[in-house]
Parts: sequence; C-alpha cells; structure tokens
Amino acid sequence: MSVHAILLALLGLFAAVYIILWAMEMKRRGFVLPSWLEMGVGFITDFFDTLGIGSFAPTTTMFKAWKLVPDERIPGTLNVGHALPTIAEALIFIAIVNVAPLTLVLLIVASIVGAWLGAGIVAKWPRRYVQIGMGLALIAAGIFFIMKNLNILQGGGNALGLSGTLLWVGVAGNFILGALMTIGIGLYAPAMIMVALLGMSPIAAFPIMMGSCAFLMPIAGWRFIKFDAYTLKAAVGLTIGGVPGVLAAAFIVKSLNVSALRWLVAAVVIYTAIMMLRSAMTPRNPESSVGAGAIVPE
Repeated sequence: MSVHAILLALLGLFAAVYIILWAMEMKRRGFVLPSWLEMGVGFITDFFDTLGIGSFAPTTTMFKAWKLVPDERIPGTLNVGHALPTIAEALIFIAIVNVAPLTLVLLIVASIVGAWLGAGIVAKWPRRYVQIGMGLALIAAGIFFIMKNLNILQGGGNALGLSGTLLWVGVAGNFILGALMTIGIGLYAPAMIMVALLGMSPIAAFPIMMGSCAFLMPIAGWRFIKFDAYTLKAAVGLTIGGVPGVLAAAFIVKSLNVSALRWLVAAVVIYTAIMMLRSAMTPRNPESSVGAGAIVPE
C-alpha cells in the first residue's frame, strides 16, 4: 500500500473517531439543530476554501458581524466545525496531487504537533487575549489576500518534494503554522508562501495544506471540545453546511475566478480585525475576563 493510500485510510479513521467522540459529547450536552444562517456560513466558507480563498478569516468575519459566536469561542468553533469539511478536501487533493511521501508526512506531523500544543494554550486564554490574537491573525490574513491578488505569492519551482536542509525548514515552518491555526490563521496563504520560498510547485500547497489541516483540526478541535471552548450550535452548522460546500466546489464548479472576491474579503477581514482589536481594548466586567474554557450560554 502506498503512503498516499495510507494517509487516505488514516483520514477516514480520523473522521470516524472524531464523529463518534463529538456525537457522544453532543449527546451529553444535548444536540441543538443549527440555524440556516449557521449552515449557510459553513457552505459558503468551505465552498470558497476549496477554491483557494480559505475558510477561517471569512468565517470569523461572519461570526463577528452577525454575533453568532462570542469572540473568545471563535478559534475553537473554527477548528471544531471546519474539521470534517477539511477532511473531505484533503481526501480529494491528496488523491490527485502526488507530493513526495516523506515531505507530505513530515510536514503533516509537524503541523499536528504545533496544533496540539497551540490548542491547549489558546483554549485557556481569557477573552481579551483571544480578541488580540484573532485581530492580529485577521490582519495577517488580509495582507495574505492582498499579496495573492498582487501576485506576490507567485513563484516557486516545479518540485513536489523537499530534501536535506529545505525539508527540515519546511517541517519547522509547518509546525509554526499548525500552532497559529489555533488562533484563527488559516493555513492556505501561509503554506503557499512557504512552498514558493522552498522552491516547490504552487500546486503542492494544496495537499500539504489540506492534509495538515485535516489531521490537525480534529486533534486541536477535540482539545477545544474538552475545554468547552467553542459554540456547539455554530460548529455543527459549519459541519452540516461545509461538507456539501466542499463537494459542490470540487465536483461541480471545479474552478472560479476569485480574484475580485479576494479584494472584497481582504477589505472586510481587515475591518473585522480592527473591530476585534477595538473590542479587546474596551473594558469589561471582571466576570468576563475568565478563560475561553468557561461555560457561556449558547
């Protein structure tokens, strides 16, 4: 059995275990059907994620604009809710893009370790720290969107694998990106930059990014679930809407000119970042400064 086949089998196993554990948790807490708006957010963001826009920044913008999720619970809700749609994306891209097995495996493992450590820290952060972290993450995302539209992210080479020093630089880079995922920085644009700088083909970013996210998000998501640092109803909405969004983008639309949309997303994301940082600077009642793991009514 090839390494790619093993990865695909492991993804299926991860998805099954994640579904079972999350279903048990929902049974304990009581399942609440998400609204059409919450499912619509999942469909739209994962649809465009599959086409290269990314899902974290747009989802954060919608959550903030429509007050669907408390600020301190957004990182957890992103990782929990987008996990299964991202696994669907990874199954597609790992199957069709033949990245060198050693490169793919090592970068995925590095991102998992980074996310595991990052989620354990972010889940315990007070609201203000989360707001500051996500505000900075959104500014970074907005800059990445602008760089992509200005073709600054173009370049790279034709390689589908790394070796020697470049391989270990890639491992270190993906470890950091995995940790940053837990505060809401999506992996797509940063992975595109890293891949280009390391001389790899831009298409290699897709299985690396999707594969990394697909393995790390269930692990990070479970830590957020364990610390009750997410909003269940919104996360379920992302999942229910997100999986059909991925399938629609991958098998029906397949490609779309999203350049103009990136400019719009960049403007809205940077505006949301300013609002998030402004909220962090606004004094709150003492009881509001507890960690993100505190129970907040949904």
